[in-house]
Amino acid sequence: MKDVEQETKKMEDAIAKRIRELRKDRGWTLGKLAEITGLSKSYLSQIENHEKTPTIGTLTKIAYALGENVQSFWNLEKDDDEEKMTMVRSSERRPIIHPGATSGYSYESISFKKPDRIMDGYIVTLEPGMTKEPMIHEGQEMVYMLEGRKEFIYDGKSFIAQKGDCLYFDSDRPHLGRSLDDKPARMLVVFVNPRRQD
Repeated sequence: MKDVEQETKKMEDAIAKRIRELRKDRGWTLGKLAEITGLSKSYLSQIENHEKTPTIGTLTKIAYALGENVQSFWNLEKDDDEEKMTMVRSSERRPIIHPGATSGYSYESISFKKPDRIMDGYIVTLEPGMTKEPMIHEGQEMVYMLEGRKEFIYDGKSFIAQKGDCLYFDSDRPHLGRSLDDKPARMLVVFVNPRRQD
């Protein structure tokens, strides 16, 4: 248990440090980042000073504003030897464990080897009855259902997606998902950040 707590603290420290570094690299003030993300300046300051632990939804907003991928906050190593084409074996998937995330859903990174990627791909598992927190961020998103059923709410409208269905949408509207039935819903989720194409 102590090892888990230590690893969690290290991760939180790394996230706070990385956000500050990326912001300063761009010559941005906290006010500038607040303006772009829609988050308050005081909240961003608390995140950078490790007084608040952001959720994955908040990290996505910050990452997209900075023109980065969410995984950069975890400092996943880059494989420069395979810059043009990379492959992640099923056994190599990276679980993304974030202390600020709601329990009941998990992310596995499947795109971390490509250093200059403009897309972030994940295998996402949503446990029965769990509701994924609402998200609003830049870019576009694609969700392909692998297993189970999911209620998807986009900008106030409800859609039921099941195995084989695909959702593609602009991410600048409130969207969230809820697993249906008595088994987990698994899906391929791909985020596209337009700022990384500039």
